[in-house]
Amino acid sequence: MRLLLNIIWLVLSGFWMAVGYAVAGLVLTITIIGIPFAIASFRMANFALWPFGRRLADDHEAGAFSAIGNVLWVVLAGWWLALGHLVTGITLCVTIIGIPMGIASFKLIPVSLFPLGKHIVDTDDAHALVAHR
Repeated sequence: MRLLLNIIWLVLSGFWMAVGYAVAGLVLTITIIGIPFAIASFRMANFALWPFGRRLADDHEAGAFSAIGNVLWVVLAGWWLALGHLVTGITLCVTIIGIPMGIASFKLIPVSLFPLGKHIVDTDDAHALVAHR
């Protein structure tokens, strides 16, 4: 089921959202200071391509620089990407078939706003980590 949802997602909105993240990442690589943001943007592009079966987990080793970086990210690029996910999610929810894709788009809004201090894990791995603690 995840494979089918990911293929539908890729065709309807995943490709275009990943392109948005990749463009933001390329622009951010222009300066040395922007490289950590570009890496986060490329990581999010990967997640936006294939979100079903994966989720975001907090990186507990991320420090104050992640928080400061997230504030800069929101100002520079995050709100544009979040707006793209919001518009895409609303558009996808117009049809019954698109509702799961719209919900997935809404779930990407927090990471598009605050990408630093997060990493992508498989859903099965995330459940194993929670059960282990």
